[in-house]
Parts: sequence; C-alpha cells; structure tokens
Amino acid sequence: MYIIPAVDIKNGKCVQLVQGKPGTEQVIIENPDVVAQEWESKGAEILHVINLDGAFGNTSNNLKIVEKIIKTVSIPVQLGGGIRTLQDASNLLDIGVEKVILGTMAVENPKNIEKLSNKYGSERTIVALDSKDGKVVVKGWTEKTEKTAPELGVSLEKRGAGGILFTNVDVEGLMNGFNIDPLQDLLKSVDIPVIYSGGVTSLDDVKELSKTGAYGVVIGSALYKGKINFEDTLKYQR
Repeated sequence: MYIIPAVDIKNGKCVQLVQGKPGTEQVIIENPDVVAQEWESKGAEILHVINLDGAFGNTSNNLKIVEKIIKTVSIPVQLGGGIRTLQDASNLLDIGVEKVILGTMAVENPKNIEKLSNKYGSERTIVALDSKDGKVVVKGWTEKTEKTAPELGVSLEKRGAGGILFTNVDVEGLMNGFNIDPLQDLLKSVDIPVIYSGGVTSLDDVKELSKTGAYGVVIGSALYKGKINFEDTLKYQR
C-alpha cells in the first residue's frame, strides 16, 4: 500500500481544511513546492496534490505552483481540484501530471472518462468517489447523488477509469479515526486500484488499511499536525 502525503494548495499556500470547508484552515505553510520536495526526501513514492481554489471555482489559480511541484519532484503527482472539462484534464496531463483525479465531471458525464482513457490510457485517470451518509456527493460535497460508491465504481470502471479515490466525507478532516466498512464494500465491487482518504489519524489506522488490499492511503492533517510520523508509515508501504 502506498502512503501518499496530501499537498492541498489554497491561495498559493499548503493548507489543511476541516471537511474541505473554506475558512477552516488549521495548517498554513508557505511554498508548497518545498513541502512536496520534503515528502519525497522522506520516502514518499506518490504525491497527492489538490488545487483547492480550483475546487472552489478558480480553476487557473495555483497552476504555476503545480507546474513548479512537477519540476521539483521526481515522483508521480496525482492532481485534483477544479478539473471541469476534458481540456482542463488534458492540459494537466500534458504538463506532466501523472494522473488526474476527476470528480463531478466524471460522475455527471462518464463519457469523459472514456475519452481521456482512450487518449492517455486508463492508468492516468482516477475517479473521485466522495461518500457522505452512504451516497456519493459532488460539487464540492454540496450535492448528494442517489448512487453508492460501489454502484458508481462498477459503472465507471467499465467506462475506463483506471483507479478510484474513495473519500469518506463523514470522517474527513475530523481526526477521529474512520470506519473501514465502506472501503471494504467498494474493494469487493471493483478490480481497479482504490486509494482511501478520510479520517486516518494514527499509525494503527494505517496498519488496518494495509490489510484491506487498498492500493494507497492519502494522509493530510495527521501528518501535518504530527499525529503520524511519516517515516513510521513506511513499513506498510510496498
């Protein structure tokens, strides 16, 4: 299982939000590219970068920082936030983003997954399935669909998605641990890699996840607040 540090960018800085809500910044660090480089130096093999300004509506904000991160590190970068069109996704893949993370765009128009997978390969497309109260939510977690993550996972895998980022919104950012059952339900339903995110607070959480067959786990607040020492997680990294 890959241990994947989160580098969330807002207004040009690395931040951590509570449940993705603007104005709840608890960690603010200058120079996200330096932060990215530090994670690589500590042993990270993948970076999870989110353009929060893009997720909140300003797609072009932070793109220069994203480019700088790509040039700074030698490990793959998966990126999400504000990718609303095929052109947005193509531009990011063309500048060196290894994998794009598609949320609302993929859920509302699955043909976009087919087009991107046909052009760039399915391995470069990740679908974000964010679950709240058992249903997938879109548009920055503000609108609930009628589908569960396993239901959408199966259909989007058939469309060509190469992986799934599963976030349990109910526990994300709260630092209170997580419920493993929704992840296991999704893992049983699909054959493509699943990366988990949300509520990972301790090394024991990482150990538990390593037993599930998840491809990776994204960790943000727990790393930045010192709840988890990144080097200690490496024993669970393949």
